[in-house]
Amino acid sequence: MSIPSSPVSPNTPEQSQLGKTSAYVDQYDASLLFPIARQGKRDEIGVTGALPFVGADLWTAYELSWLNPRGKPQVALAQVTVPCDSPNIVESKSFKLYLNSFNNTRLDSADAVRMALQADLSMAAGASVGVSLVLPEAFDAQPIHELDGLDLDRLDIECDRYTPAPELLRAQFDEAPVTEVLVSNLLKSNCLVTGQPDWGSVQISYSGPQIDQEGLLQYLVSFRNHNEFHEQCVERIYTDIWQRCKPVKLAVYARYTRRGGLDISPWRSSYPQALPRAVRTARQ
Repeated sequence: MSIPSSPVSPNTPEQSQLGKTSAYVDQYDASLLFPIARQGKRDEIGVTGALPFVGADLWTAYELSWLNPRGKPQVALAQVTVPCDSPNIVESKSFKLYLNSFNNTRLDSADAVRMALQADLSMAAGASVGVSLVLPEAFDAQPIHELDGLDLDRLDIECDRYTPAPELLRAQFDEAPVTEVLVSNLLKSNCLVTGQPDWGSVQISYSGPQIDQEGLLQYLVSFRNHNEFHEQCVERIYTDIWQRCKPVKLAVYARYTRRGGLDISPWRSSYPQALPRAVRTARQ
C-alpha cells in the first residue's frame, strides 16, 4: 500500500487529549489519532537537516479488540514500528483512544484490522509504519527477556542531579578504544504534558573511547525529573553521548513500561542494522 506523506503537523502536545477528560468512542474513528511534529524537540538538541541516526519507535499495544462479522469479540496484540525519519510521532493517549474505537466495530478479519492500523498510523506519522498482530494462539510464545549488557546499576554511586546533565558524561580519550554494551533499569522521565512518571530500561551499545560508567549512570539518573516524551528522551541521550564521548559507533535503545495498554521502545543507531527484537522486559 502506498501511503502519502502528511505535512508536518502544527499540533502541540498541549492541544492533545493528555490530562483531559475524553469521550469514549467505540466505533472506528481514525481522526482520533493526534500527530505531533518531531522537529521542534530535535531543534532543542541541535538535530537539524539530515538525521545523525537511523532507527524506529517500537510500540506494543496490549489492549486491541474488535468484533467479527457475527459480533463476537476478538483480541490481539499489535506490534507497531514507526520509523524515526517520519515527520511526526503519534501522541500515545490519542493512540489509545483510536484503538478503543475498534471495540464495537465489526471487521471481516484480523488482517482487515492490521491493514486499517497500518494505513491510519502511516497517515498520522507521515511515513510508512509497520504493523503486525499477535493472535491469541501465539500469546503463550511471547518471550520476556531483560536487555543484554553490563549492568550499570551495580555501581554504588552518589546521585544529586535530577534534570539532564550532559556534563556528567566522560570518556577515556587517551586510552585504547573499546566495544561494549551497558544497561540500566534506572531510567525515569515524566510525560511532557501531565508530568506523570515514565519508567524505562536503557541499553547503550558503542565502540570508541571507553565511557566512564559512573558518570554515565549519573547522567541517566539525571532524567528523573525531566519532562519529555520517550522518543525525545532517547534522542537526547543519543545526542549527548555522541557529542560528549565521541564514539565511532553508537546505539541507544530504551524499553519503557506500558501506560494505557501501550509501551514505547525507541531505538536510535549511528549505522544501519537490524531492529532490536520486540521482546518485552519483566516490567513491561
